[in-house]
Amino acid sequence: MKKYVAICLCLVVAATVSAQTRSKRTKRAQPVKQTREVVEAYAVVSEFQRLLLPDLDFDRAFEATFTKNPARRRAIAIAESELGSADSSQVDDATLLGIYKDQTQFLLLMLPLVFGDAEKSVVFPPPIDAMLDRVRQKEPKPLQSYAAQLKRDLAEFRTHVAKLLATRPEIAEGMREFKNHLSKPIELPNHIVKPLTSYSKGNVLPLDAEYYQIGDYAVIREDGRMRIIGIVFFRVGW
Repeated sequence: MKKYVAICLCLVVAATVSAQTRSKRTKRAQPVKQTREVVEAYAVVSEFQRLLLPDLDFDRAFEATFTKNPARRRAIAIAESELGSADSSQVDDATLLGIYKDQTQFLLLMLPLVFGDAEKSVVFPPPIDAMLDRVRQKEPKPLQSYAAQLKRDLAEFRTHVAKLLATRPEIAEGMREFKNHLSKPIELPNHIVKPLTSYSKGNVLPLDAEYYQIGDYAVIREDGRMRIIGIVFFRVGW
């Protein structure tokens, strides 16, 4: 866990420095006219972060900005949940999507805790540490039981985080720093953004389908609107 926290912190700091550097370069360069699709792709990413910011509610931000296609949502859940060889073929869409959302919610609530200076024993006492080990199971079986346990653990973890924020000033400050990082505007770059193909995560897209990579977000056009299909929240070590 200590190694994981260190990796997360390094990644967050590196991402912040990189964003600041890109911002300075953008100010010096002449503006570039982007396509309407690119402008809308940046807008949906900004909307996701705006919705996430108040209380880090991933479900709300997901439902407002991610793909609405049922098959694509299922594919995202399977690709992102890292369930190893666990058989998902007989598991319904809602259960799989719930696993993905709850795992991501765990990660989002945990990331701000690395910004504070509190001791590991305070932030991750043994019961919480054991809970996180359950979340990170690579081949949970059966998936229905794992999904139910995940929801119970998430409710307990939310309570734990809320208590830390209310009683530990250094952790509350860490949350403010994390939100400040999240609230930084996502600016259009000073180079033409072109669509990519060969999206590599599972069966979310056919290899010849176009998508845009906007920072850590993958975005597509779906039914006339730009929708997110993938996002990376510093998953190294998770």
